[in-house]
Amino acid sequence: MTEFDIIVLGGGTGNVVASAAAEEGLDVALVERGRLGGTCLNRGCNPSKKLIHRADVAEVVRHAGSLGVETSVESVAFADIVDEVNAEITAAAESKAERARKNDRITFYQTEGRFVDERTVEVDSGEGSETGDGDTERLTAERVVLAGGSRPRIPDSIEGTDEVGFLTSADALALRERPDRLVVVGGGYIAAEMGHFFGEMGTDVAVVGHADRLVDREDRDVAEFVTDAYAERHEVHTGYEVTELAEDGEAGDGAESKLVRAEYEDGDEIELRADEVLIATGRKPNSDSWNVEAAGIDTDEKGFVETDGYLETSADGVWAIGDIAGNYMFKHSGDKEAEYAVRNAVRGERASVEYPGMAHAIFGSPQVGSLGKTEGELDRDDYEVGTFEYDRTALGSALAEDGFAKAISAPDGEVLGFHVVGPHASMLVHEVATAVAAGGDADAIAETIHVHPALSEVVQGAFREVRGHPPTGI
Repeated sequence: MTEFDIIVLGGGTGNVVASAAAEEGLDVALVERGRLGGTCLNRGCNPSKKLIHRADVAEVVRHAGSLGVETSVESVAFADIVDEVNAEITAAAESKAERARKNDRITFYQTEGRFVDERTVEVDSGEGSETGDGDTERLTAERVVLAGGSRPRIPDSIEGTDEVGFLTSADALALRERPDRLVVVGGGYIAAEMGHFFGEMGTDVAVVGHADRLVDREDRDVAEFVTDAYAERHEVHTGYEVTELAEDGEAGDGAESKLVRAEYEDGDEIELRADEVLIATGRKPNSDSWNVEAAGIDTDEKGFVETDGYLETSADGVWAIGDIAGNYMFKHSGDKEAEYAVRNAVRGERASVEYPGMAHAIFGSPQVGSLGKTEGELDRDDYEVGTFEYDRTALGSALAEDGFAKAISAPDGEVLGFHVVGPHASMLVHEVATAVAAGGDADAIAETIHVHPALSEVVQGAFREVRGHPPTGI
C-alpha cells in the first residue's frame, strides 16, 4: 500500500487540484487512464471548437455573396484540418504529462484505477503505461478528490449498436475521411455543433431528435429559432425516437451504408441512410468505471456522485468535482469547483461552492448564449420579458444574419435569465454574466453606456425593453 497526502482521480479538471496540492507541499497521486486534460482538451471543447472555427470560416465565405462579395469555397482539406487540430491537442496533452512527471510532488499514474475500499484506489501497474503488465498497486490517502469525468451515453433502446459501427462525439472529432452523408442521432448541443461542422465541411447532414425542437433545454423561443435555422440547411426530424441501427449493404456508389430507423409518437416511421452515424444522445458519469460504491460514495439515479454544498461526498475525506458530480456539466463550472476543492480538500477550509453568473454557450450556427432560468423553468408569474432583434442595431443589421436577445427580469430588476441566439452569442452573454456576478441588476445593464454601433447594443436593447426604458429615438 502506497500512501499519499492526497489522491486526485481524473486528469481533466482534476489536474488543477493536483497542481495546487503539489504547490502546497503535499505528496500527490494523480490517476488518469487517458491523456491529461480530460474530455475538454482531448475529445470535447478544445478540438471541437478548433474544428468549428474552420466551419465558421467556410460559412462566412459561402454567405459573402449576400453582402455583395462574390466568392466561394472551392475545396476543404478535411483530413489536413483534422490532423492539424489533433496534433495541436496531442502536443498540449503531452506537455501537461511531461510537467506532471517532472514535478517531484506528483506521482502520475497514467493507467486504469478503481476504488477498492474507503479512500483506497487500485491502479494497474506500469506508471506511465496505458495498460500495465497485469499487476496492481494500491494507493491510499486521507483526502481524495474525484474528478472522474463522463463519457458518451448510448441508449439501450436503440437496437443494433452492438453490431453496427457508429461514431461518438470523440470519434467524430478524429474522423479523417469526410462522410458524404451523416445522420446525427440526438438534438442537443453536441448534435447542433457537430451538425454545423460537418455540414459546412460539405457533408449532407440529417438530424433526428426525440424532442419537438433541437436544443430543447434552451429557452423555447431560442430553441425554436435554432430548429428553424437548421431545418433550412439540413434534414431535421424532431419528435422521433431512434429505434434501430442496421447495416444497409452497399449504397449506389458501392460504399457500405448504414440504416437508421426512427419512430414518431403517433407510430409514423422513417428510415434514413448514411455512410456514418453519430450518436449524440448525451453523456453519463464515469462513477461505475471508478467503482465508487466500494468507497461508500453515494450516487443518484443517473449515476452522478452526490455532493453537498462543499463538494463533499457521502464518504469521509472524499470530494467530487466536474462532470462526475453533475452540478453543471461545463468545463468552466468544473474549473470553478476545482477552486473550491483546493480550498476545502487541500487547505482544509469550509467554503460553500458558488457559481456567480454561470452561463453557457452552444457553438453551432446560429450560436446560443444562455444564463439563468428559461421562461419555461420559472415557477413564478411576476416577471417581465424583453426581446431585441439584431437587425434593430446598426452593426446587427450589417451582419445580414437574424437573431435576438431575450432578457427576463423580476419586478425589482433582478436578472432571472438572459438568452441570446445569433452571431457572437457566446461572447455577448458574458456582459450579463459579469453584471450578475458583480451584483448588478437589469437596470444597471440597461443604463450602462454601450459603445455605438457595437453588437453589444443587442444586449442593452433587451434590458431596456424589459425594464421599460424609453426608446433611444424614433
